[in-house]
Amino acid sequence: MIERDESSENNTKKPSKVSIIFTPSGKRGDVEYGTTILDAARQLNVDLDSVCGGRAMCGRCQVQPTFGKFAKHQITSLQSNLSPPSKAELHYGEKKSLKTGRRLGCNTQILGNTLIDVPEKSQVHRQLIRKEVEPYNIELAPQLELFSIKVQQPNMHDPSGDFERLCQSLKEQYSASFSKEHSITCSLSVLRELQKVLREGSWQVTVAVHAGHFVNGIWPEYKKAMFGLAVDVGSTTLSAQLCNLKTGEVIASAGTMNPQIRFGEDLMSRVSYLMMNPDDTINMAHEVRTAVNYLAAQTTNEIGSDPSNIMDVVLVGNPIMHHLLLGIDPTELGGAPFALATDKAINTTAEELDLYFNPSATVYILPCIAGHVGADTAAVILAYNPMSTKEMTLIIDIGTNAEIVLGNCDQVLACSCPTGPAFEGAQISCGQRAAPGAIERVRIDRQTLEPSYQIIGCEFWSKDKYFDEKAKSLGITGICGSGIIEAVAELYLAGVISPDGVIDGALKKQNDRVFLDGRTYSYRLTETISITQNDIRAIQLAKAALHASFQLLMDKIGINTVDEVILVGAFGSYIDTKYAMVLGMIPDCDLRRVKSAGNAAGTGARIALLNKHSRKEIENTVKRIEKIETAVEPMFQDHFVNAMAIPHKIAPYTKLQEIISFPDPRKSSLSNEFRRQKRRGKPR
Repeated sequence: MIERDESSENNTKKPSKVSIIFTPSGKRGDVEYGTTILDAARQLNVDLDSVCGGRAMCGRCQVQPTFGKFAKHQITSLQSNLSPPSKAELHYGEKKSLKTGRRLGCNTQILGNTLIDVPEKSQVHRQLIRKEVEPYNIELAPQLELFSIKVQQPNMHDPSGDFERLCQSLKEQYSASFSKEHSITCSLSVLRELQKVLREGSWQVTVAVHAGHFVNGIWPEYKKAMFGLAVDVGSTTLSAQLCNLKTGEVIASAGTMNPQIRFGEDLMSRVSYLMMNPDDTINMAHEVRTAVNYLAAQTTNEIGSDPSNIMDVVLVGNPIMHHLLLGIDPTELGGAPFALATDKAINTTAEELDLYFNPSATVYILPCIAGHVGADTAAVILAYNPMSTKEMTLIIDIGTNAEIVLGNCDQVLACSCPTGPAFEGAQISCGQRAAPGAIERVRIDRQTLEPSYQIIGCEFWSKDKYFDEKAKSLGITGICGSGIIEAVAELYLAGVISPDGVIDGALKKQNDRVFLDGRTYSYRLTETISITQNDIRAIQLAKAALHASFQLLMDKIGINTVDEVILVGAFGSYIDTKYAMVLGMIPDCDLRRVKSAGNAAGTGARIALLNKHSRKEIENTVKRIEKIETAVEPMFQDHFVNAMAIPHKIAPYTKLQEIISFPDPRKSSLSNEFRRQKRRGKPR
């Protein structure tokens, strides 16, 4: 049910409190009516910059209000729920200019329920987009080739057009590359500039030809290099790799937050938003295309070029991002049977997608596999194909929506599961995304229960004598995904929490870091950051969904163990595989056979960019993959319940216990109390 906005219904009755939600942090709370956005951000510990004291001079507190009905948050965010621009804000807008829709947080009052996005440049501690380029040996065979040719000039005796003579010259001078029977075509933008370029180059030009028959670029000078862009369009972040198509070299890379986060943290909340606001599909498409354009500008600027020199583009993403990028309403993916508009590969142009590259640049989008297993998973399989080996390989891409692939050369299955944003630090009481100052590593002494931790941006542990000095400039701002996973796993190994995930309150007598927090107990990691019982539950729910999903795939194939586990994605690269196994996020196996493959989707996109044969290969491969729909599998719930325990209720994790000592449950006061209640006939 959507909450009614009292301020919009009755202007004479002003509510004493109004709700505000900030993205991408996910933090929300109630503030006094008339509070400025900047003050609300400070009250809720939201990272919003400001150095001018709220005088609308620095412009660092720029925010982007988002309007519409948000079922997930149970609010309706209206433009009238914010105060009109003040004189100071209007003056700043005239002098410095504000992007369309932006407001200054210091001068904008909250008059009703509101959803506010804090852009990356307005954050003091900006999230680290950890999607580095992974080394990978790719056979170079780009879809796009450059040809330097001499074109026959027109004369009164030859009535043929300039483009026809250009095609004839291509076939004559590079006969091995062109079929005499296959006609060569070009885009309208090439045709518009063709005659000017031919004459400017004195009939000696460089031509870019795509797929052996489509001219999508022409220049009056000799062109040594041309560029292609491989983009992984993630639901949280986007990453791009700019490649030299003649050498295969990655010459620049960049990443950015997905601006669609303000419409919903996870994919299904974005679908829900569109169900409530059906006219916003184009707006959401514009947002993600703007992010792709930004990455193109960033990467080309790094090498002193510009996006007009990008001639070939490969894009990958999950099905919902795939549809939104193309401007397709994804609401059919919001419920069974999760129908895709198309699962085929897409060939289009940059111009058609409003991408500010060369107007004739070609765009290839890898095929989707099924409802919630998309082109990004196809890209991962292109990079790490389980069909190439007899070993049983499990591939897991952990995110707000996890994609899982299991199989070998005989059979491959795939599924997806909604794990939610807990693994990324959201929905955690002191959680945040990965940014300088966030706790990312945690250790807890088994005897004293005292913690030690590392924060992003500081190489020292908290117990090191140099830590305080180095961390002073960063601050300890929260705990990110890798940090919360290690914290929960360490709390379990130290006996602070039971296998059921319950914090042992009796330990407060041993160390006051365990303290009563309302009706449950929490563990104080620092003076300002605690791990609550609800935090542990959020991690349990997320990891149980993940475990239940890959267990279903193992059931379908009929196996009890796997030979290799590959964790892909930025998050998979930064979690300690040992702690992931302690929590039961991955199955019990030889820990030495668990590896991180980094941004494998980006690697797969790069393979498709640099090797034209790989495109047909992946289009054929996905046809052999069987999609399992976890939502309709009767055993999912049983697996989920068992997987709530740490590491698992019935799976013994014997291989893990060979290298790690699990806590003795008999020494737990929770277990002892349970046994006492059972003897009294009062099971807990």
